[in-house]
Amino acid sequence: MRKKRILLLSEGFGAGHTQAAHALSVGLRKLSPDLQTRVLELGSFLHPTLARFAASAYRKTITSQPKLYGYVYRKQYKKSLNRLARMALHRLFYGQTLEVIKQLRPDTIVCTHPFPSAVVSRLKRAGLSVPLCTVITDYDAHGTWINPEVNKYLVSTEEVKRKLLQRGVPDSHIEVTGIPVHPNFWQHHNKEELRLRFGLQAMPTVLVMGGGWGLVQHDDMLQHMAQWRDRLQFIFCMGSNKKALERLKADPRFTHPNIRLLGFTREVDKLMDVSDLLITKPGGMTCTEGLAKGLPMLFYSPIPGQEEENCQYFTEMGLGEPIKSLATLDYWFEKLTAPSSGSTRPHGAALDPIAYNPSTCHQAIMQMLS
Repeated sequence: MRKKRILLLSEGFGAGHTQAAHALSVGLRKLSPDLQTRVLELGSFLHPTLARFAASAYRKTITSQPKLYGYVYRKQYKKSLNRLARMALHRLFYGQTLEVIKQLRPDTIVCTHPFPSAVVSRLKRAGLSVPLCTVITDYDAHGTWINPEVNKYLVSTEEVKRKLLQRGVPDSHIEVTGIPVHPNFWQHHNKEELRLRFGLQAMPTVLVMGGGWGLVQHDDMLQHMAQWRDRLQFIFCMGSNKKALERLKADPRFTHPNIRLLGFTREVDKLMDVSDLLITKPGGMTCTEGLAKGLPMLFYSPIPGQEEENCQYFTEMGLGEPIKSLATLDYWFEKLTAPSSGSTRPHGAALDPIAYNPSTCHQAIMQMLS
């Protein structure tokens, strides 16, 4: 009997979309070892040079002109892809994507980015019969995600479901599952063992994430954190931003036994388990990983648009708050260092991850297969 096959399609605009696709791939095979999964960044697979150029342009736009990005996001908020974008996708992807699907013969296609979802939707209009599942990887629902050919939307919250309903998506096509995270985030590790492994002290610990591109550009905030290095332990994860990492390593204020400087790492799940507070940009994936670990969060520099919505959601749920000034850091750092009889995490068990089950999204896709 042929194994069931799932094709997961993403795009490289930000790390979170492809990260979600890989999280689904690993999690699905963990739930059902007989499954075959394949993850493709459609643009990178079919047009690698063009994809690198597009991803670089996107990165430069959101870092140098975030207000422009936010303006475009809001202007197109209730609209699907415009005619020009659809024409570009048609010329670049439709024919080749159909050939990929014919070769891989998936039983279900799962998209974690709106572009491949639009491509497969058009193919379905032309006769493709493979079920299409779209996983929205933020705590918002932009119009570009919506296509009538999608058989199932897996969304983060009831609020995102409500937005889809308002735009005409049938209730039966939407399931609230939360955003998928890698199975490494499904379990909690022993904190003492992790401290020994990473050479960390048994003291309140702050994990600082720079996002998939290591976008930590706030020198005043970094320097202010360094002033707490005698009372707190810091782990700085700078992602792929090697220049920022080397700059911090060359700064004597960050040469301290209580400061650990890291580049890209695949052990974020363990670093979260050993930490008491997460400071991060409010990307959908990182926030959900923090949610799965029950980790309090502080947010800096949300990109106008989806990251602002992510920040608002987690703030309203009492799971974090934006850094409005350096006083916000001082407030939380004082809470971490205050004498307590229990966990060093602020609020302790009050930060229960609101009944979030990290495997729900994977199980919903398994149900589609059956």
